[in-house]
Amino acid sequence: MSSSGGDKHQYLAALSVNIITISYGAFCGWPSASFLELSSENSPLETGPLTSKDQGWVASNICLGGLFGTFLFTWLADKIGRKWSLLWMALPNLLGWIIIPYARNPMHLIIARFIGGAAGGGCFTVIPIYIAELASDSIRGILGVFLVLTCNFGVVLAFVLGYYFNYAQVSWIVSTLSFVFVGCFWFMPETPQHLAKVNKIEEAEHSLRYYRNIKSKPAKELSEQVKLELQKLKTTEKPGGKVDNDDGQAGGVTWADFAEGKTRKALLIGFGLISFNQLCGCFAMLNYTAVIFEQAGSSLPPTVAAIIVGTIQLVGTYASTILVDRLGRKILLLVSAVGIGLGQSAMGTYSYFQVLGYQVASFSWVPIAGFSFMLLLAAIGLLSLPFLVISEIMPQKIRSTAIMMLMSVLWLISTCAIKLMPMFTESLGMHGTVFMFASLSFAAAIFIAIFVPETKGKTVEDILASL
Repeated sequence: MSSSGGDKHQYLAALSVNIITISYGAFCGWPSASFLELSSENSPLETGPLTSKDQGWVASNICLGGLFGTFLFTWLADKIGRKWSLLWMALPNLLGWIIIPYARNPMHLIIARFIGGAAGGGCFTVIPIYIAELASDSIRGILGVFLVLTCNFGVVLAFVLGYYFNYAQVSWIVSTLSFVFVGCFWFMPETPQHLAKVNKIEEAEHSLRYYRNIKSKPAKELSEQVKLELQKLKTTEKPGGKVDNDDGQAGGVTWADFAEGKTRKALLIGFGLISFNQLCGCFAMLNYTAVIFEQAGSSLPPTVAAIIVGTIQLVGTYASTILVDRLGRKILLLVSAVGIGLGQSAMGTYSYFQVLGYQVASFSWVPIAGFSFMLLLAAIGLLSLPFLVISEIMPQKIRSTAIMMLMSVLWLISTCAIKLMPMFTESLGMHGTVFMFASLSFAAAIFIAIFVPETKGKTVEDILASL
């Protein structure tokens, strides 16, 4: 065992906290199979089959819930701590699933999706903060990507369960994950940095020792890196027992904290990454999976097509966990953005030739291959790594506030993209819409190449110094 005692407790914490993300991922994937049942003539809703307009509201309302959850749980994370903020997410997550089987009209489903979406807003805001504050620099990348990996696993889980069970049974099955999450995560300590910020220095040291898997040994037996981490925690305490608000909570954050040049640059980089995460169009195009497969002449049932697509994303995200601390964040983001643009260009070209009346039947594999390639490359970088990078480049004092702001932008763009997608396809055609997304993906590659720093294995201080 290394002098730092190993990383197993950090992996255990990352896996435990992301159980709630599996449940949220299933919430994202639930409409795929469930809408087929709810919009059929045998719909269990008292108001009859779910209309296309209702489906749009039910599907997109999860993003509005995410926006609300971003503000609520980020505020809680600074008031009651990262751990307890995360534990409280189990409540809206559970309620969102329980309401679905009892839904009798579209409004009930919209409410359920909003409540469940609030938990997702907390997941994508607080979990990156939690991981950034407990992880060693050497494995921070792997632990950070667990968030999207488990979310995609949840999506595939919902697709598979939807193939075998009805929409209500899927809800009951996945709702059990809320209890599993609480049972596993309950025993994890608060992050060392948050404990130090609230002047609980002794508890912060115990927490750091736990996450570094070190028993209470004399300091001389610790590695130099862990000694440095312990010293940083102890210097947070001010004379007279006051908390250092310069390194402190969101309540002490002012506009002046964003005035420093490198802080502004970090915020702008985060804004760019979060914006391109949605503007590349991958998330919005997922809603057109069945249309793309049908356009290509595929005979696969929509539920099977969804499982295939979900599995491709899962494989891509798993590849990201393997490569993120080997190749680095920047190269994966760059390759991902270019790959997304190429995949979309292939899809757009096929669709354009089809509109012009060319015989493209022999190339019907092109849109499926392009779509699959796009999703695979997106999962490797642009859909998975922005959440990790923004948690790494933000100064500790403004981290919670900055991530809350950036995630709010993400939920707003996501909501608009999903709702406006039908208008784009109607006015520009499918080929024009896909070409528009391709141009934005190539723009993302240029932005990443010029502005995004490499953060692999670096401390926050080193990252800020490189900006």
